[in-house]
Amino acid sequence: MAEIAPNPRHDPEAAAATRRYFWNRFLTYAVLTLFAVIYLAPLLVVVFNSLREQSEIARNGLISLPRSFRLDAWAEAWGTYCVSGTCEGMKRNFFNSLWMTIPATVISTLLGAMNGYVLSKWRFKGSEILFNLMLLGVFMPGQISLMPWAFLLGKLGLTNSTYGLVLIHVVQGISFTTLFCRNFYVSIPDDLIKAARIDGAGFWRIFRKIILPLSPPILIVTVIWQFTGIWNEYLFGVVFTSGQQQPITAALVALTAGGTTARAYDVMSAAVLIGALPPLLIYLFGGKYFVRGLTQGAIK
Repeated sequence: MAEIAPNPRHDPEAAAATRRYFWNRFLTYAVLTLFAVIYLAPLLVVVFNSLREQSEIARNGLISLPRSFRLDAWAEAWGTYCVSGTCEGMKRNFFNSLWMTIPATVISTLLGAMNGYVLSKWRFKGSEILFNLMLLGVFMPGQISLMPWAFLLGKLGLTNSTYGLVLIHVVQGISFTTLFCRNFYVSIPDDLIKAARIDGAGFWRIFRKIILPLSPPILIVTVIWQFTGIWNEYLFGVVFTSGQQQPITAALVALTAGGTTARAYDVMSAAVLIGALPPLLIYLFGGKYFVRGLTQGAIK
């Protein structure tokens, strides 16, 4: 005769295990929710202040629920607010960051993919030493390279220009992109490359026909990493550019350090959100691919 499974309601051990499971899950989600609220609170304050009138902010303080919703601050921050001696808003600086970030991201990612391909599938004597030397750039702070970059940009005539910042970010980012791509390409079977070489495929054909079609996971990770890092970078932008050539991060600092007694917190909040919008969009639309690419590389 088949035994009847015990009912959890009448099994003290099962009931206790169920209660422990419930409270563990409850506490876990409660702690995660608390940290999410703490993390998102500054963003909500900035969003609310960008939609409030300056008079309301002065009357009720920076941390308060909005009683009015208006987009005038966004238009003023984009087109007419005075920053760094010009009254053109953040528009010029926003496009400076775009013209700097997009080429630097694309070029550094392609160079990193090629370097990773060479260092993983076309090894030569001293390739590991070269790779370890390139890794120094990952751990080297940017302040160390300020003087060499100042000398080089002066010699090339690229001071106070977006092209100079593109060159800086391409070179500074090669260490990261090479690290990502090389570690990913190591997981590709060497027999696949050997078979292609036996069939007559050369260096570039193998790269185009075999390596690149297998690369989207790590290329997405690299592009997101580079775009976010270059867009948010402040040091090189404020040191090597000025005025209308500055990226948006340097302009935001100049906006907050304007030296005026009356600060337009509504316009400043809108300007901060304009500057943060591209990385936020990258995170919202590409975050899952970023995690998926990292996980896929780890599993392989």
